[in-house]
Amino acid sequence: MSNQAETLEFQAEARQLLQLVVHSIYSNKDVFLRELISNASDALDKLRLATLVDKDLVADTDDLHVAIEVDRDARTLTVRDNGIGMTRDEVVRLIGTIAKSGTAELLRQLRESADARASQDLIGQFGVGFYAAFMVADRVTLLTRKAGETGGTRWESTGEGTYSIESVDEAPQGTTVTLHLKPVDTEDNLHDYTAEWTVREIVKRYSDFIAWPIRMSVERPGADGEAATSEVQTLNSMKALWARPRDEVDAAEYNEFYKHVSHDWADPLEVVHMKGEGTFEYEALLFLPSHAPLDLFSPQGRRGVQLYVKRVFIMDDCEALVPTYLRFVKGVVDAHDLSLNISREILQQDRQIQIVRRRLVKKVLTTVKDLKANHPERYRTFWTEFGAVVKEGLIDDTDNRDSLLEILSVASTHDAAEPTDLAGYVSRMKDGQSDIWYATGDSRATIENSPHLEAFRAKGHEVLLLTDPVDEVWVERVGEYDGRPLRSIAKGQVDLDTDEEKQQAEAEREQQRQEFAALVEWLGTTLADSVREVRLSSRLTTSPACVVGDAHDLTPTLEKMYRAMGHDVPSAKRILEINPGHPLVTGLRKAHEHGDSTETLTETAELLYGLAVLAEGGELADPARFTRTLADRLARTL
Repeated sequence: MSNQAETLEFQAEARQLLQLVVHSIYSNKDVFLRELISNASDALDKLRLATLVDKDLVADTDDLHVAIEVDRDARTLTVRDNGIGMTRDEVVRLIGTIAKSGTAELLRQLRESADARASQDLIGQFGVGFYAAFMVADRVTLLTRKAGETGGTRWESTGEGTYSIESVDEAPQGTTVTLHLKPVDTEDNLHDYTAEWTVREIVKRYSDFIAWPIRMSVERPGADGEAATSEVQTLNSMKALWARPRDEVDAAEYNEFYKHVSHDWADPLEVVHMKGEGTFEYEALLFLPSHAPLDLFSPQGRRGVQLYVKRVFIMDDCEALVPTYLRFVKGVVDAHDLSLNISREILQQDRQIQIVRRRLVKKVLTTVKDLKANHPERYRTFWTEFGAVVKEGLIDDTDNRDSLLEILSVASTHDAAEPTDLAGYVSRMKDGQSDIWYATGDSRATIENSPHLEAFRAKGHEVLLLTDPVDEVWVERVGEYDGRPLRSIAKGQVDLDTDEEKQQAEAEREQQRQEFAALVEWLGTTLADSVREVRLSSRLTTSPACVVGDAHDLTPTLEKMYRAMGHDVPSAKRILEINPGHPLVTGLRKAHEHGDSTETLTETAELLYGLAVLAEGGELADPARFTRTLADRLARTL
């Protein structure tokens, strides 16, 4: 007996994504079976883990497996597991809606992508494998019962916008997905998925390494006129890929295993296969993805390394195995000497796990270093996708800081098209140059238009252009490279003259200090609420003024970041530098000497300061006042 069924609508984003999956994304529809088997395998892993954690859980674990059944007459294909199962609420949450961050952004990118392959890569970032069933089925029915519970849930949909769901009194433990298949259509790449050889070939190609038996009942013709017999066969070898020697695994097997553990549709960028021996034995099979997932910067984003103990799945998303700055790494680690019921809390303190973590990190960084040296295109892909995350390691991972600095790639004024590494910058430093100069900002264009860059451009000094938010933090924390200080072009005094140039310019500078002394003092008093100090600039060539910080001041961007994180950071006044060679500044000096009206002089001083703030991409404290003052001044000139 079953309860009355409800008809519900898919969440709007889920409905749009479903239509894209079914009608416009995939050219190879065979992957639907891989996704259903992968989901079934995950359910079996979760049940085994649940029984280890909860000894009171009433569940049948005697023969955990995945079963595939086909009915050629009814044209149905069924994938069944006796794993963890789902409650009614879980069915609605996991299938009827998409409750993950980045949905709207994903849909926007999918709509804008004209390249089918690029669309596949985008969809693969989201992990919606269940929806792939609608590529080959007119109708999908799901029957499930959560392990330890008595009642079950039946779900059904044609994928057209609604689904029905009802509670049922009788259902086997686990989940059964039945696909009511579309007609065979070779032009639309729809094969006969009720054919034994088709199912067998797909399982072998995509799911041979699944740790659970994948079984199917097959018919064998009788001999000498005897009736046909039916026998259950296991279709996969169940060999753990990470336990096999690397020379016995081909690229296709690595690629399919990566797609299984990551739910990605694209091949990995690089494979890291390693084995640890000695007092603590383990195997690790890790992958560097070829593109960043949509939740890479989400606080709820997951790390991708799974932990096994003696081939037994222990946990997904094992935070103890990789630092946060390598959270994009996917794969498995199989430890031989851990307890099967070890907790996340214990893992964080386990000495052996810490040893494994250190080795994994060093191996991943060594792999990236090798890409940089020998495969520049693949390295460029890696850094474009994950560089902003990897730089987070420069802040906290002091043990690997030198290795991270070696693989660092940043834009610079040396070449508009090609980034540089720090070693390349040092090799191009001018004679007598002791500092590595850098500038931070929202974009390359913003930095290149900043007045802070003028003297460096005029003198031919290379400047690193740092545009990721994390750059503001790591350059302060690292401090130096190869014994050379990292210095911001927007902090402290800047003097790029050679010793000979200093001698020639000293007399002129002393004269300027005397000529502008009264104006500098007056500006300091007039703008005291906004600036700490006013001084003549040695870094400006074409702009009238700029604002800078002292050598140890926080930048405005860093102040904002700390406040966003809840820190109480006082606003520090900055220094206004004026260009004694600019007509606006010389004109203001003359007006001040001639005793022009205080109101006019004050207006000009405020405009000068406002222009300096805007020129570096900063924000004015009172934009309306600045706009009004500028408009009034312009009106008086007409």
